[in-house]
Amino acid sequence: MSDEIRNQELIEEQSSIDFGKIFKDLLKHKTLYYKVLPVAFILAAIYALSLPNYYNCTVKLAPELGGSAKAGGLAGLASSFGINLGSASNGADAINPMLYPDLMNSVDFKTSLFPIKVTRKEDGKAFAYYDYLMNEQKAPWWSEGMKSLFSLFGSKEEEPVSKINPFELTKEQTRIAKAIDKNVVCDVDKKTFVITINVTDQDPLICATLADSVKTRLQKFITDYRTSKARVDLEYNKKLYIEAKAKYEQARDRYAAYSDSHRNVTSQAGQTKAADLQNEMQLQQQIYRQVVAQLQQAEMKVQEETPAFTTLQSATVPVRKEGPKRAKMCLIFLFLAFLGTTAWILYKEDDLKPLLGLN
Repeated sequence: MSDEIRNQELIEEQSSIDFGKIFKDLLKHKTLYYKVLPVAFILAAIYALSLPNYYNCTVKLAPELGGSAKAGGLAGLASSFGINLGSASNGADAINPMLYPDLMNSVDFKTSLFPIKVTRKEDGKAFAYYDYLMNEQKAPWWSEGMKSLFSLFGSKEEEPVSKINPFELTKEQTRIAKAIDKNVVCDVDKKTFVITINVTDQDPLICATLADSVKTRLQKFITDYRTSKARVDLEYNKKLYIEAKAKYEQARDRYAAYSDSHRNVTSQAGQTKAADLQNEMQLQQQIYRQVVAQLQQAEMKVQEETPAFTTLQSATVPVRKEGPKRAKMCLIFLFLAFLGTTAWILYKEDDLKPLLGLN
């Protein structure tokens, strides 16, 4: 029994952590810290200073929600709890505020941002946003080096294409579209349906300009969708209005011309002809009035379907840069270097086994 107790005590002594020895071992290699940490700080500073500054601009919108949209939102909320309210969403729009981020990620929307005119704050130069992203973006030195290296072994550069075809983008246009996808982010609050548009760019003025343009284009995209059927009906009613008006005027002119030329005619045939022309004029007048009423209703329908947006936060030129957080990067580099150096010293002095619970 005493042997078992002695063995147990020996095992506990071997597995116990000697913090005093660990501290002495770390002090013994303190010169290593003096070498590693300054080097890590210099490398971190070089890395952080090589990253270009970027700015962020936020725009917030509150879209108008009709009864159908509210019902659709209620059904979406209920579905998150496993409840199906299919009847509540009948008649809801096919696109509700929760789908706006997907709309902004579409190729059609991103390519619509290509021709936006932007002005750089530092020198006042104006560019199309596509040209700005393609030629005026700053990049770290290693990124430029890799790009130059790949260009030596890459294929021949594409010839510039003046016309943009969303159905078939070039490689360069696809790259710019992906850059826009990273720079322009849309988020919708599930409870309030508030639309938040975040735009990131290396220039503060361009950042705010693009945020305002994205807001305007998103409103236009949504308005065009919501009113698409109503506008088709309006165009059809305008066509009917033009045709009905022309027929009514023709029937009126025929009746007026016949009445003027047969003013003193008393024959039955003449009176019958005048009555027929008058009846035709009245019929075309009745049709014309009905078409005018339908046209007015179609115009009111377009106005009714046009959504209203309340701007909760407008685009403003940012004063301070959003990043990079260079001080934070340096601290992280130093912390990782300290941990790595400490782990190497503990491994070298065989102090890791007690820490890891190994015999």
